[in-house]
Amino acid sequence: MGLKHYLEQCQAANRSPDLYLCPRGFLAGQTATKGIAEEIAQPLTSGIDAFGFVEIFWRDEDDTAAELLPVWEFDLWLKTRCPPEFAETISRRYDRVRRPLAPWAGFSLSKPLIMGIVNVTPDSFSDGGDHLAPQAAIDHGLALINAGADLLDIGGESTRPGALPVAPETEIARVTPVIRGLSERGAVISIDTRHPQVMVAALDAGAQIINDINALRAPGALELTVARKAPVVLMHMQGEPQTMQVAPRYHHPALDVWDFLDARLEALEVAGGNRAMALVDPGIGFGKTGPQNLEILRTLGLFRSTGSGVLLGVSRKRLIEQYGGAPATPKQRLGGSLALALDGLNKGAHVLRVHDVAETLQALRLWQALREAE
Repeated sequence: MGLKHYLEQCQAANRSPDLYLCPRGFLAGQTATKGIAEEIAQPLTSGIDAFGFVEIFWRDEDDTAAELLPVWEFDLWLKTRCPPEFAETISRRYDRVRRPLAPWAGFSLSKPLIMGIVNVTPDSFSDGGDHLAPQAAIDHGLALINAGADLLDIGGESTRPGALPVAPETEIARVTPVIRGLSERGAVISIDTRHPQVMVAALDAGAQIINDINALRAPGALELTVARKAPVVLMHMQGEPQTMQVAPRYHHPALDVWDFLDARLEALEVAGGNRAMALVDPGIGFGKTGPQNLEILRTLGLFRSTGSGVLLGVSRKRLIEQYGGAPATPKQRLGGSLALALDGLNKGAHVLRVHDVAETLQALRLWQALREAE
């Protein structure tokens, strides 16, 4: 079914269409500037980068379709051929893609940020037990800052597939000494937790940001975040860590995840917050098969139309072993981590959550140099 026919059906049935916009054909440097000047590209976030195509997704019951249009053709369609009753919703999502983002947690999102991972756990999938002692975790965090991390994400509960829950009291005992030690040295700290009690203790200890794999769905989490005016990362996860990899199901992985994250942003707004205080994270590996992960990564630009910045966490994920051609332990997945991170940047990610900061920064600097040379 073509887009025109789909919209006609929606009109006849007096229902709103399920339309999603994904920027494609990203441009950089002088190429972007020229494309914008010639009106064959639209600016993206920084005013320098741009995109030349829009992929429109829609779904009718369980069927999903897509159409790729050059920006100039999409602009013309939106102004002259889009049914007026649908134009407002589509224009709002289109504006979110093009509109420069406000600073998040004091950081400009006009250039990529690196979030370094500090796991204060005995059982994380990649580095469990490496930094369980508070001083070891503090030393590791400082090393990541010295290697180029813009901020640190500190977690006291493993959420790898099959992981057992940790009592909030245990989590608090693990993370608060580390947060105090690192915040006293000027580090910007994110607390990786889904428990409101831990959020409170971490913020009181010096953390500034909440990174929640549960997207603030625990009772009181939304209200706490708004009351404390804390920047937040909202992540998608299907199920719970213990069961999330047991036959995860989606109608369309990227669109289903987009719907969830947009709904959580709306809940944040209803609670008194705003989209500018949030990043969205599609949750690669959290309740998703290999093909589902790839589909989300392929359409990562879709999440730009939420109006929030995009965080990508692919570092050392099992996806790399699945498609890398050979068995690889988590610490042997650096090459795949960098490949996925750079592809994510090319599709519009703003923040990379990584274990290997120095190597990621080196790759990022080369990526930036190549873009500036365009």
